[in-house]
Amino acid sequence: MILSGKEIEKNIGKDIIIEPYDHRRLNPNSYNLSLCNELLVYENRELDMKIPNPAKKIIIPEEGLLLEPNKLYLGRTNEYTRTENMVPMLEGRSSIGRLGIFIHVTAGFGDVGFSGFWTLEIFCIQPIRIYPNVEICQIYYHDIHGEYEPYKSGKYQNNTGIQPSLLYKDFENKS
Repeated sequence: MILSGKEIEKNIGKDIIIEPYDHRRLNPNSYNLSLCNELLVYENRELDMKIPNPAKKIIIPEEGLLLEPNKLYLGRTNEYTRTENMVPMLEGRSSIGRLGIFIHVTAGFGDVGFSGFWTLEIFCIQPIRIYPNVEICQIYYHDIHGEYEPYKSGKYQNNTGIQPSLLYKDFENKS
């Protein structure tokens, strides 16, 4: 079941950590997270899963940054989250989606025990100007039933910034 906003708030500081937390961002069954002022963009047009792909940092100025269609931008939330005993999920806000911006191309599913900032896979349908600190997505929580092992992967756990794909490490571990 999805937690209600009131249930999310009851669990803040316990099974749910959101830093910084602002009660005004609480919704009936989610909490709005905001966009950091940094983006990463892969430097090569062709990417390779088996190697680290170089990326450059772009700063989103206060006057905004125009995103180009058919280009992947990696961003991150300003908020650090940690979740125990629940499954965190991420969705774009409907107001953002109605402007043709996707904030997570495939990775809106979190793992119980995840700790860190959320990397956002941002893609737009048409050119659009974005701004730092905009409430761009919402986090919501499912309860979990049965025994489980909390997320402990070294790839993305306890990150401090935008995380490009680390899939290449999976290939290294198979060698």
